[in-house]
Amino acid sequence: MATILLTAGPTRAYIDAVRFITNASSGRMARALAQALLTRGHRVTIVSGPVAIRYPRGARVIPVMTTGEMLEAALAELPGVDGVIAAAAPCDFEPPRRAAGKIPRSAAGIALALSPTVDVIATLAARAKSSRPARGRRPTWCVAFALEPGADARRACAKITAKHCDLIVVNDLTALESAATVVSVYDAGHDLVGAKRGTKAVVAAWLVRLVERLFVA
Repeated sequence: MATILLTAGPTRAYIDAVRFITNASSGRMARALAQALLTRGHRVTIVSGPVAIRYPRGARVIPVMTTGEMLEAALAELPGVDGVIAAAAPCDFEPPRRAAGKIPRSAAGIALALSPTVDVIATLAARAKSSRPARGRRPTWCVAFALEPGADARRACAKITAKHCDLIVVNDLTALESAATVVSVYDAGHDLVGAKRGTKAVVAAWLVRLVERLFVA
């Protein structure tokens, strides 16, 4: 049995007190992963952005809103987990500051400058790799998800190298708001270790068994 940290859902980048930009993530893949992990007897903590779904009752859920909050909550949980599965779709860009109150409507419009947010899974993986595991424990492993147009393997493999993760799960834009998905999984050496098509529940169960085979003694 392992203790797994899941990141899930979208995050919000606030423009002012009432407006924000976000990503189109429903949290369904993370919910399916959480259920599959619980069914296999693992302990699950989910750090989740705002979603309309309910996660399985056996999972511990930490709600967050922004990418920074997601990273802060995940870092706090990292020392106590055996592995991380980053299924969230956090905002990659945000305004440099949140305007106070509500920006008045203007016929002239507004120009919105966006800066990159912190990379949640890259930061978690770097912290995991630099930390010495407790005696008797294996190093914390990290699995990233990559949503790529056309499930582009080259872009995904570039990401796994840049983020220093152990596996990357690649899916296509058709996975958004869908009950089904198609994934390909690559390791740190850019080798394809498996692929699966089906409902998110079926794919999640397959992914959990793959992770168990590779990382869970």
